[in-house]
Amino acid sequence: MEATFAVAVGVGVLHTLLGPDHYLPFLVIGRARHWGLGRTLALAMACGVGHVASSVVLGLAGAAAGAALGDLEALEAQRGELAGWSLLVFGLVYTAWGTWRALRHGPHRHVHLHPDGTVHRHPHDHESRAGHGTVGGHQHPHAPPPTEPVTPWRQLTPWVLFLVFVLGPCEPLIPLFFADAARGDWGGAVAVALGYGIATLAVMALLVAGGWHGLRRMNLGPLERFSHALAGAVVLLAGIAMVFLGL
Repeated sequence: MEATFAVAVGVGVLHTLLGPDHYLPFLVIGRARHWGLGRTLALAMACGVGHVASSVVLGLAGAAAGAALGDLEALEAQRGELAGWSLLVFGLVYTAWGTWRALRHGPHRHVHLHPDGTVHRHPHDHESRAGHGTVGGHQHPHAPPPTEPVTPWRQLTPWVLFLVFVLGPCEPLIPLFFADAARGDWGGAVAVALGYGIATLAVMALLVAGGWHGLRRMNLGPLERFSHALAGAVVLLAGIAMVFLGL
């Protein structure tokens, strides 16, 4: 059982590292929405649990019904294609929405009257992270950058990501898990599921936490208002990688 557990851990680590869809969507969307680390990690872990659990349930049902491994792998392949296309479409829609949002809330111009009677205008982007702007040799205090309003967990984006991850298969897990379950070695099957699940969640947590700390220091300057569009583009690329590159 120890060897089975170790193999499952190694496969889970490799599978997660090679799948950018396991961490990039949470990082870029969390960055665009100014989510804290706790919220970003909570969503990533919820999606990771759904991702692993769906394949375990499928393997259990298949073993109990006496299904062949090839049938389960074919079903997992179909699930993977559906999940990839779902992520791709979501990224495309999010990119379009982010672009529309950025253009609708574009920079405007402030008018300033000086004591000597002169008037000047300068552009100001409310989504800029700059605390103060210097124009014409003087400074104008600006309000701190706005943050995303606190919204309930029933908002669309987290649920879409969760659904995509539940649909997404753990392809390497099925043959490992099914081999033990089909011959009645439920101890080995549980060890495989635990090892793979723990490795997947641990690597996702490390990558998301490390990436969050890195991205929060990134200043996009005038492109800040396009952060949602850029996040959508990254998710779109992750979906393309899933569909066309099998990542």
